[in-house]
Amino acid sequence: MSLLVKAAREGQTIARVTPATAGWRYVGFAAYRMDADDVVYVHETDRESCIVVLSGAVDIEVGGKRYSGLGSRDSVFEDAAPYALYVPPSVKAVVRATREAELGVASAPALGTLPVRLIEPAHMKRSTRGKGANTRYVCDILPQTEPAESLLVVEVRTPSGHSSSYPPHKHDADRLPHESALEETYYHRLNPQQGFAFQRVYTDLRDLDETMAVEDHDVVMVPRGYHPVVVPYGYDSYYLNVMAGPTREWHFHNDPAHEWIIERDAK
Repeated sequence: MSLLVKAAREGQTIARVTPATAGWRYVGFAAYRMDADDVVYVHETDRESCIVVLSGAVDIEVGGKRYSGLGSRDSVFEDAAPYALYVPPSVKAVVRATREAELGVASAPALGTLPVRLIEPAHMKRSTRGKGANTRYVCDILPQTEPAESLLVVEVRTPSGHSSSYPPHKHDADRLPHESALEETYYHRLNPQQGFAFQRVYTDLRDLDETMAVEDHDVVMVPRGYHPVVVPYGYDSYYLNVMAGPTREWHFHNDPAHEWIIERDAK
């Protein structure tokens, strides 16, 4: 089975990954395109969800409460954080677009111990990671320091000609505190939209080694292994990451063959 999930070019559902389609246990993800007055229903019986307003604006009715005018940007490539909404299992959310919008919905197993929570842009930590052509811009939407049962959600903007998720790292072994076992999806956007990026997913033994040309709105599944991204000159990259596993902690292990890059940049 290919790790690349190609985007649908028409229709409301752009791409969808479930544990059943991915052949794993934890991560679910879907992306939607919405015209004004379009509606998306989010309702998971035994999974928590994180609704991310990638662009445009929406109203969300959930748990008897209405959140109006959620939206902070016209494009994921703007230098701004998004709005997001945490939804526990067995709670139905109705998302209605007030203008053209794009939505990302992450999900993972949960027992329902937490309430609905609005996550505002000002509450999200934004940072710069890497040096030189390895520089990228990170926004922590739902990090391990914020309440959730399983989900970790983050977005990354990578400039033209840069690498990202680099040096290659993995998080597929349950050996805390050195490394945590987390499934992951990458929802890719490219600007201009006719662009492409490359993502490789590989293991030390190369029993998994797949290199993909990723186009706008495609999803890459990372069940295990290292997973770097490289962006060609002339195009900017954005991706939304969803991670989940048996322990809600993000600890990664760099590929030893490429760790010298970190040591060089530290000098």
